[in-house]
Amino acid sequence: MTFKEWLFSSYDNPSISGQWGLGHIITLISCIALIVVIGIVMRGRSLKSRRIVLYSLVGVIFAFEIARRVINFCKGVAPNVHDILYTLLPRPWCAIACWSLIISIFVNKKWFYNFASITALLCALIFFAYPGVGFNNKYILFENLYSICTHSLLLVTSISLITMHFTSFKYKGAWRELICIAVVYIYSILEIYVLKISGDPLYFMPGNDILKILGVSWGVYLVIYILFMLVYLNTFYLIDDRSTVKSVFARKQKEIK
Repeated sequence: MTFKEWLFSSYDNPSISGQWGLGHIITLISCIALIVVIGIVMRGRSLKSRRIVLYSLVGVIFAFEIARRVINFCKGVAPNVHDILYTLLPRPWCAIACWSLIISIFVNKKWFYNFASITALLCALIFFAYPGVGFNNKYILFENLYSICTHSLLLVTSISLITMHFTSFKYKGAWRELICIAVVYIYSILEIYVLKISGDPLYFMPGNDILKILGVSWGVYLVIYILFMLVYLNTFYLIDDRSTVKSVFARKQKEIK
């Protein structure tokens, strides 16, 4: 294997079932260890110190995103708008989450950190539950390394945003995060029907991999999908905004009495 073959991921790379293999487990444990270390070391540290850690994590994500695009252009992209957009734009949700984290350090608002953390953690959890890429080949070529590293960074960065107190999940003002999530869904529809650069970036279309694993009809899957998203999104606010939840619950109890 030459370096060019590794970089362009052109070397013959047989498929394997690497999910929950040694590489997958070691990567997950390493991510958890790094999250714990960052949480402990950054506890009580200044905002400047915490920003350095955040910028470092996001900087590596940015480096991978740019490197992948440069490499894909070097492979040769047809001189048409579709192929250029296909290469440049973030297509699957995990790529959208990567760019959400990159954008978050420029927006530098808690509500946008909330949105970036929520989406990044969701993508990371789905990946590590059953990675469809990265660990699914015999050799770790650049494309495999890109998938493993970016998803690992999504996991570490999303949780570190919370442990380093860049986020604040409060029901009051949560409409801003909901708008961001709505924009992601609108963007995914544009990807599918207008730009035609992705078939199902957010896994809600018929015939997606998750639907096949669950073995249910698309209608049932959509109900499960919506319920899961509602529970998932509310979990952050139920935990972080406990005082508001308790006060609302107490008021409802008094009204019943």
